[in-house]
Amino acid sequence: MGDVDTTVSGRTCQAWTSDSPHYNEYEEDSLYPDGSVSAAGNKCRNPDDEWNGGVWCYTTDPWKEWDTCDVPLCSQEGECIGLLRLSNSCS
Repeated sequence: MGDVDTTVSGRTCQAWTSDSPHYNEYEEDSLYPDGSVSAAGNKCRNPDDEWNGGVWCYTTDPWKEWDTCDVPLCSQEGECIGLLRLSNSCS
């Protein structure tokens, strides 16, 4: 799940309930681990489950529809063990 709401390029994520500036085709609550589209807020998610284990979001930048996100992958003890994106750095 995670609380990241900014993309790797520093863009702010658009709320999943919004269709502006970009249309969100993923409106079913069951697509979000939070339990609903509104609970997902503007956090990085993978509602289509097509992007190989990574997370992304629509951006608030009208010129960039979507972008990837770095979300820390944590152990059950809360230690950072990598990133969901194709990187292994926790910085």
